[in-house]
Amino acid sequence: MSEPRSAPTVGQVVLGRRLQDLRERAGLKREEAAQLLRVAPATVRRMENAEVALKIPYVQLLLKAYGVADDEADTFVTLAEDANRPGWWQRFHEVLPGWFSMHVSLEGSASLIRTYEPHFVPGLLQTEDYARAVLRSGAVGQTRPEDIEGHVALRMQRQDLLTREDAPRLWVVMDETVLRRPAGGPEVMRDQIDKLLDRTALPNVTLQIAQFESGPHPGTYGPFVLFRFTVPELPDMVYSEYLTGAVYLDARPEVARHLEVMDRMAAQAATAHRTKEILRDLRKEL
Repeated sequence: MSEPRSAPTVGQVVLGRRLQDLRERAGLKREEAAQLLRVAPATVRRMENAEVALKIPYVQLLLKAYGVADDEADTFVTLAEDANRPGWWQRFHEVLPGWFSMHVSLEGSASLIRTYEPHFVPGLLQTEDYARAVLRSGAVGQTRPEDIEGHVALRMQRQDLLTREDAPRLWVVMDETVLRRPAGGPEVMRDQIDKLLDRTALPNVTLQIAQFESGPHPGTYGPFVLFRFTVPELPDMVYSEYLTGAVYLDARPEVARHLEVMDRMAAQAATAHRTKEILRDLRKEL
């Protein structure tokens, strides 16, 4: 049986979808594919849904049955071998919840990340001290010092993607509440605002603050993240977190609704230029 992972890599998600597409084009049902492998249909379903690593002998048998040409099959197998390699974040497995591992994988492969955050500065923009203060509050359900430091280290490493050569575009709408709720004291908040100003100087980072004075907006249900990819097999996806886990949505109607709400919030929030002025004014108050 294929070995389960705490969460699939994006490569596994893409190749799993590709396997399903090839099977359907070949006119085979999952039960028929399973007979070829002498496994239960659930095993084929789990491979296609990226719930397990892609077992290479199974992949080779399926590709042959689906009528895939040898050169294309060789390329697929090479990609599967690469996709099965653990992501860098999996060394944080002791503190990283399984439901968040997928988020880190998507984050690292996205071309566009759009975030709405009503409670805290997004992890990709946090300072170490701010992150530490938030974690000590129990916001992720763990308050042991060693767990907190592991989470802080993970967050700081995640931020490397903003300055890499193929950095994604990060577009954040953040409630004014985030900056009015102190985390770690005035000095920590001043440093956090300085980091926000520094990060928004990057050409691929946009930050907008939804001010109190602008009134209610359609995103008040809770935080969410929308990922977009250049890989055609991977659709836009929405990540929505709750107290003990998260959900990942890729159904077109649900994603479209979240995108519509994000656009409306961005239109209503302060512009990126005005947001920088707000940040500077708030810093003076601390």
